[in-house]
Amino acid sequence: MSVKYPIISITGSSGAGTTTVRSTFQQIFRREKIDAAVIEGDAFHRYNRAEMRAALERAHTDGDNHFSHFGPDGNLLAELEALFRSYGETGTGRVRKYLHDEIDSAAYGQEPGTFTPWEDLAPGTDVLFYEGLHGAVATSDVDVAQHVDLLVGVVPSINLEWIQKLHRDKSARGHSHEAIVDTILRRMPDYVKYVCPQFSRTDVNFQRVPIVDTSNPFVARTIPSADESMLVIRFRNSKGIDFPYLLSMLHDSFMSRPNTIVCPGGKMDLAMQLIFTPMILRLMDRRKRHSGFPMPANDGRSAIEELTVGA
Repeated sequence: MSVKYPIISITGSSGAGTTTVRSTFQQIFRREKIDAAVIEGDAFHRYNRAEMRAALERAHTDGDNHFSHFGPDGNLLAELEALFRSYGETGTGRVRKYLHDEIDSAAYGQEPGTFTPWEDLAPGTDVLFYEGLHGAVATSDVDVAQHVDLLVGVVPSINLEWIQKLHRDKSARGHSHEAIVDTILRRMPDYVKYVCPQFSRTDVNFQRVPIVDTSNPFVARTIPSADESMLVIRFRNSKGIDFPYLLSMLHDSFMSRPNTIVCPGGKMDLAMQLIFTPMILRLMDRRKRHSGFPMPANDGRSAIEELTVGA
């Protein structure tokens, strides 16, 4: 964790809604005139698109049916941790971009599905903002989570996640139903071992739960909408959270546990604005107050407690 160069990390699997969350945070950054260095987790995949296909074929030939982007073998987790450590200490670090499509790649003169060269992050930003698969990952070799000041998990219920993946990969990527199901099954061990544990390390979790029948996600004709969902918001440390205020602003919401609010799914953007705007402003205030001074030692308080009761 860093006072002078704070890090905010949004972690969740593809299709979980992390991109929507990124948009909400960027609105806060613009409104509050905060200069954020935005990092996408895809930039730390180990292989580009063509290389990943070849790696999958090799793994299949070798009898490895569980190789995926969810696990450490498909990612540069040490490099991700190095970026977080470097940014926390110096405000910069080594980064690159993954070019998803023709629009992304046009500006760089490269093919879609490739990486830009590694380069130093421009100095002078106020905060590092990460969105991807491994923002709170910890293994026997790396601990990315330890460097983050505010950790946020975004995850739909598992059936909803599968429905979203099936519809997205069919419509946007042209994949067959059978190929998508094979991918879900191949990823499952890494999902259980490396993705799920991250949501026990996050400061705040947002989980969208459908309130329509998703018993068989593999035959669902439509993706449950936000209005057909409820949003479960769990705080790891609820000290300093003004629950009465949040309940008054998030109409039709209630508390299911002492640290958990449930509200209509369509209120996700509002809930994030209400919860994270003051936390981000406290991060910036803390940064301003300690600017130019040695970073104080971590006193053992969690990020969520420090950002809600004040640094």
